[in-house]
Amino acid sequence: MTAPNVYLLDYGAGNVRSLVNAVNKLGFEISPITCPEDFAKADKIIFPGVGSFGFGVESLRSKGFEKPLKEYLASGKPFFGICVGMQCLFESSEESVGVPGLGLVSHGITRFSTSAGEGSKKSVPHMGWNAAISEVPSDYVNHDGDDSRYYFVHSFAAMVPGNSFNSSEQQKDLLPGGWSCTLTTYHNETFISSIKRGNVFATQFHPEKSGTAGLKLLASFLKAEPERFCQVTPATTIPLTFLVPHKLSRRIIACLDVRTNDAGDLVVTKGDQYDVRETTGSGHVRNLGKPVDLSAQYFNAGADEITFLNITSFRGSVLADDAMLEVVKRASERVFVPLTVGGGIRDLTDSQGVITSTALEVAAEYFRSGADKVSIGSDAVYAAEAYYKNGSKRDGASSIEQISRVYGAQAVVISVDPKRVYVQNIEEARGHAVVEVSPNDIGPNGETLCWYQCTVKGGRESRDLDVQQLVVACEALGAGEVLCNCMDKDGTNSGFDHGLLNLVKKSVSIPVIASSGAGRVEHFTDVFSATNVEAALAAGIFHRKEVAISEVKEELRLKGFEARRMDAVL
Repeated sequence: MTAPNVYLLDYGAGNVRSLVNAVNKLGFEISPITCPEDFAKADKIIFPGVGSFGFGVESLRSKGFEKPLKEYLASGKPFFGICVGMQCLFESSEESVGVPGLGLVSHGITRFSTSAGEGSKKSVPHMGWNAAISEVPSDYVNHDGDDSRYYFVHSFAAMVPGNSFNSSEQQKDLLPGGWSCTLTTYHNETFISSIKRGNVFATQFHPEKSGTAGLKLLASFLKAEPERFCQVTPATTIPLTFLVPHKLSRRIIACLDVRTNDAGDLVVTKGDQYDVRETTGSGHVRNLGKPVDLSAQYFNAGADEITFLNITSFRGSVLADDAMLEVVKRASERVFVPLTVGGGIRDLTDSQGVITSTALEVAAEYFRSGADKVSIGSDAVYAAEAYYKNGSKRDGASSIEQISRVYGAQAVVISVDPKRVYVQNIEEARGHAVVEVSPNDIGPNGETLCWYQCTVKGGRESRDLDVQQLVVACEALGAGEVLCNCMDKDGTNSGFDHGLLNLVKKSVSIPVIASSGAGRVEHFTDVFSATNVEAALAAGIFHRKEVAISEVKEELRLKGFEARRMDAVL
């Protein structure tokens, strides 16, 4: 069989390198569409998308791609849309009111509610590994069964109407026009997670970030004979005759702190309360391995995400750090789960204070290198301080606003580095949010209360800002996730700081990642039970092989938590 001419429809937002790498790993080449004439050359088109619905659709129109795309869709040649690439096929979206979609699907896109029902709340975006459930088996989804998990990250979706579960309603197509769908439930809302009709296939989730399950899905599209791919599939009808349970998995994230060692090589290291040098002997930077090799090992071991933190980036320019960018590029060729990169995400200035590169340009370089999300540390603190100084109003200038405006809130993680400030009473905290500490964390003078002071520059400088003030401001500025560290817990192996995490969780409506303090498998189930965070991150215990990721996942399943299993090999 002659290899098909596969083309990539990229409108310029987000990380498409991962998709290109996934296609290449499967033995196929893919070429970018650069002009309207390229549509006629394509045997198959993949349309990935991140960011906003409006930006995606308007970019197609501004490039003159709307008409040739519609002609291609009508031609019967195979088409695959991903995330916003799926949503653009619909009529409209609440995300971009007044911007019409392509209208191939007669249905609208709406935002998730932050209510999970019965007085509880859920985080938005919907972020993580969930199931895509269908009434009948599909040739293109769930190659390892209905327990397959795919990676979602989105705030808007094609919702299933509430009356779809009422058996007294008259039977009709879920989507007008006979679309076959998979469905996914996020707490109390069920939405359409993939659609298929004839030559058009699209998923709300990201197969290129969904591990082996996603690679198998991509392979089924790339290898399919056009005639077989375009065969009629049964339409999904309502009222539904099958159950769609909430299957969102708790994420286990492997973190790699990366810096230059004493020999000038980029290595993975780990500190004790942020000190990464050996305390005895040479006093050199701890060397725990090579970043790319370790990230690939963690992907193969079942990590749900990989985070790289460039822990000395505050000293210089990320754009001049070719070695770190190369690490991200090489890792994205071997790792097919989400990659987050942190360190140095800020406006860069010269000696006169003139901006030479914006935070958006810095982030864009990471995205082009293969990152899916960027983590902002010190600059998030400065942005929050400016937000409050401006009367709790946005001005569009912060790194958070710049990046989320183009790439979407889901692409922006704020990394919080607080430390405890013990106080004898609430008044002593001077208005800062106070937490009662656990019996194991009582202060040096018997204090049972503390507030959490934000720091910058890798914990080296403290600010008069508490963690609650920080996360509230950053969510308002457009951040989509919080990575919550704790300087007092770092390297202690004594468990996560539940008091801190509960404070952060109740303060925001975006997902929260627990970090700092993991030492045993039980610490992961403990933190999910006590705080309801969406994810937990660890570094040292994984690097030193004291705990395996598979052991953590097994413990989660034994305690009744959803956890992504390792898919069968490709």
